[in-house]
Amino acid sequence: MDETMGKPHAARDAARLQAGWVRWRHALHREPELGFAEHRTARRVARLLGAFGLQVHEGIGGTGVVASLRVGRGSRAIGLRADMDALALNEDAPQRAHASRRAGCMHACGHDGHMAMLLGAAQLLSARRDFDGTVHFVFQPAEEHGRGARAMLADGLLQRFPMDEIYAAHNIPGLPAGHIATRAGAIMAAEDNFTIEVHGRGGHAARPHMAVDALVVGAEIVLALQTLVSRAVDPAQPAVVSCTGMQTDGIRNALASRVVIDGDTRSFTPQVQDLLQQRMRALCEGIAGAHGARCSVDYRNVFAPTVNDAACTAAAVATARRVAATVDDDVAPMLISEDFGALLQAVRGAFVFIGNGDAPDAAPLHNPRYDFNDAIVGVGANYFAELVRMRLPRTSA
Repeated sequence: MDETMGKPHAARDAARLQAGWVRWRHALHREPELGFAEHRTARRVARLLGAFGLQVHEGIGGTGVVASLRVGRGSRAIGLRADMDALALNEDAPQRAHASRRAGCMHACGHDGHMAMLLGAAQLLSARRDFDGTVHFVFQPAEEHGRGARAMLADGLLQRFPMDEIYAAHNIPGLPAGHIATRAGAIMAAEDNFTIEVHGRGGHAARPHMAVDALVVGAEIVLALQTLVSRAVDPAQPAVVSCTGMQTDGIRNALASRVVIDGDTRSFTPQVQDLLQQRMRALCEGIAGAHGARCSVDYRNVFAPTVNDAACTAAAVATARRVAATVDDDVAPMLISEDFGALLQAVRGAFVFIGNGDAPDAAPLHNPRYDFNDAIVGVGANYFAELVRMRLPRTSA
């Protein structure tokens, strides 16, 4: 018996086409490219979109691609976005037939699957044309850098392709495959990066009284930074401060004169971002001064928080309930970050998570053994296509 019997035409179309979408995903996975270097990826995406009969524009914000599909006379337009870049990791999956062919580069975050989902939606919508208005399919570069969305915006994305709303999705390991989860308001955090440089006075390890040991100062700073969240931030406000690297110019028998500490912070509001930056500067300068050292703090805002519009979230939830077996409309906010937040600062929209599977031994995102779950490509394609039909309904004559 045909398992698609009784399903809507669009669902039967998706089931028939899904094998092709998976092949596209595998091809994209084999040839990963880093942010702002997605040249072959962009050409492949543009070629497929052109074959569907869409109007394709390349080179937006560097290597971004935007394809437009207009049906009927409706004046409303929505955007659908997928990310294209890979990570600088070596894939550790020798048994995987579609494993990366590029040393030091792999799709360890599932952007290959996100592209396949959006390409699938474009194929469905271009074939059926059962909506009224305009859809812009946005394929964004450099999401992992946190710079691709702003590059596209600076290149006139919204002026050249006006849209009333924009939507995106990301796979999440640990969530059951095909489960869709979202929430109104802040769903992912801002990410700020910092670099702290401590300058002391090097000297012989046997004569520490003749030096100002930058390593001791740096170690004290790392420990003290752990108090920023616990003692400076309102406990009701989520925040994280992580020191992720420390480098010195010291050697076995010579005290360090310079220490560099790298790290990042996560939070949801501009007020907490500002507080963390101010307290970090005061703490670092105070500790360094107490030891007779100097320090500088370079604090950079990288990712904006991802904040979903309430009405768009309601539309996303209603759509998800038509295509997914289970839907969570009030998922807990996550302190991970996403470049889509910058787009949501410019146009209202909503972001959803799609479960990649909850096997206990499955690799997480950004892991050398991670792989996107082919079984959810159709869920994502159906979600995007159905979202267009619901947000741009075709009116009767």
